Amino acid sequence: MKNTMLAYTKNILETVSFDSQLFCKELEKALKLLLPYEIEQLTEWLLEYTVKKPELRKCLVYINN
Repeated sequence: MKNTMLAYTKNILETVSFDSQLFCKELEKALKLLLPYEIEQLTEWLLEYTVKKPELRKCLVYINN
């Protein structure tokens, strides 16, 4: 049950990954809701996920803020 919000966030991000603006918007919303350790896990997932979709890498700037 602990990773429910994280899993939901990953699912949403995968669903909207066709549009980088929407992806960034959803990522920004998720970062406001997730706990610090979940953000760390999401960051690791994002680094792996964006290897296949380099157009989404620009959204990683939200993680560093």
